[in-house]
Amino acid sequence: MIELPTIQPPTVRERKPDWLRVKLPVGPEYAKVRRLVDEHRLHTICESGNCPNMGECWGAGTATFMILGNICTRSCTFCAVATGRPTEYDTDEPRRVAEAIKLMGVKHAVITSVNRDELKDRGAEIWYQTVVWTKKLNPQTTIETLIPDTKGNWDALYRMIEGGQEVVSHNMETVERLYRKVRPQAKYERSLEQIRRIREAGKRTKSGIMLGLGETKDEVLKAMDDLVANGLLILTLGQYLQPTKMHLEVAEYIHPDTFEMYKEEGLKRGLKYVEAGPLVRSSYHAERHVNVPLD
Repeated sequence: MIELPTIQPPTVRERKPDWLRVKLPVGPEYAKVRRLVDEHRLHTICESGNCPNMGECWGAGTATFMILGNICTRSCTFCAVATGRPTEYDTDEPRRVAEAIKLMGVKHAVITSVNRDELKDRGAEIWYQTVVWTKKLNPQTTIETLIPDTKGNWDALYRMIEGGQEVVSHNMETVERLYRKVRPQAKYERSLEQIRRIREAGKRTKSGIMLGLGETKDEVLKAMDDLVANGLLILTLGQYLQPTKMHLEVAEYIHPDTFEMYKEEGLKRGLKYVEAGPLVRSSYHAERHVNVPLD
């Protein structure tokens, strides 16, 4: 008698809870931002990162611009941005970004980029020129730059942050134990050092952590303590959402009450501002962070 193999039932994935539902992007302001992004041949992390708040932010006339192309040299297991060998290096990009910000009438601009590890300066000169051009054409606009890991190239870091931006953000993304799994080409201690150097340079420091990757409460609290010890002022906490089946699965959907608890814990530990919630992303409500005191 032939013994047939046991067929395992398919894994049933946990459904997204109601608090993670978002509205589809619609409305005239959304259409305006879409048109300007297309006309100026710009990239946004809103699109490349599958951000759940794109409809809300674009509907309010704001967007987070992504410079230095839309192909990243890193292969982080949570991120929807394409990995590969970048081909773009457009020295006119800083001007185009600044002009788009002017046309949109943006009061607070958020700019980020892919990692460009293959460039000697990690793309620092384009970063610098983008901030300078934006300030030149939009003198009343405040700026947050969400910069990548410079792999310890501190000269590149200082060039990235000396253009006059009000907030400099660098995301930790996760707790120390999960770094190799989530950010295989990054180092926890190196990212902490980058934040410390940004603060020592007199800048308003910001970082973000995703929850729901399998971290424990104690690990999140330790990460907060480490960040405060290295000069962090502003922290965002949001729910990790799996962008495709090729990326890390969600280990847990974190309840809004837990996010509120972490917000309270972060403030107790010395953070000046904590933005926490299931749909919070790095640039969500970023305009609120620009007035956080430096001391």
